[in-house]
Order: sequence, then C-alpha cells, then structure tokens
Amino acid sequence: MYDHYSGALYGIVLRIVQSKECTEEVIQDVFVKIWNSIHQYDASKGRFYTWMINIARNTAIDYLKSKGFQNDLKNQSLPDFVYNTAELSTTNNSSDYIGLNNVLEGLENDKQELIDLAYYQGYTQNEISEKLKIPLGTVKTKMRNALMKLKDLLKDYQ
Repeated sequence: MYDHYSGALYGIVLRIVQSKECTEEVIQDVFVKIWNSIHQYDASKGRFYTWMINIARNTAIDYLKSKGFQNDLKNQSLPDFVYNTAELSTTNNSSDYIGLNNVLEGLENDKQELIDLAYYQGYTQNEISEKLKIPLGTVKTKMRNALMKLKDLLKDYQ
C-alpha cells in the first residue's frame, strides 16, 4: 500500500505543510491512521484513494493547527523560518497520479481559489469569508457550486 500511494499522499501533505521534514512526519501518521482505521472504509461511499486523501489532508491540517507546530514556528530563528519555495515546489506533478491539477484547471479562477484555500491550505469557510472579504453565505454557495462542477469534471476519471 505504501509503495502505491505514498507519492501521491506525500504531494498532498507537502502542499499543505510546506516542509519536507514535517511532511515525512505527517505521512507516517497518515499511514498509521489508515492501518488502524481500515475497517472504517466503506467502498459504497467512495474510492479507497479518495478515502486515503481525506485522511492525509485532515492529518496535515490537524498538524498545522497543533500547539506543538505553532510553538515550533514561534521558536525558530528567522533564516530557518523562511522556506525555500523553489525546493518545495510541487509543480512537477510527479505525485499527481490522477491529474487533479489538470481537472482543477477546468474550473473558473474563483472556484479554483476556493478549492485551494479549503482543501490545500486548510481554511474553514469562515476563514475564507474573512480572507476574501465576501459574505459567508456566498462562500458556501460558491464552494457548493465548485464541488458540483468538480464532480462533473471527475466523472470521466471513474
């Protein structure tokens, strides 16, 4: 299982956490969670890969919000705190096995931004509303429309 899925999950976690060292730690936690909760997977609710992506995404977001991570950020010196964006770039798509980046390009820019903020950066709908300075109801409606459009775009991949 690790050989088949670690690359894709690593790319997702790295995009959220933005640190190779932290990503490796989170990936280990992800596979332990998958192993311990495999009995909860229900094939009638979705694909196994999608289930694992959700676990990876949620684990990465939980890691970012953890007190330990927040304290580490506060205690780092400035040179260690600034990330090298070229080194952390995930634009090579080597971990994007299903071509999700290409599918997302089929969405309008505002919908892409919502998906990015919510699923890759871990923002809540309230936080998105504050960041984009638009009403919460509008965020919810646009997010719903974005997910419905994404669902239509992904029909070809099933």
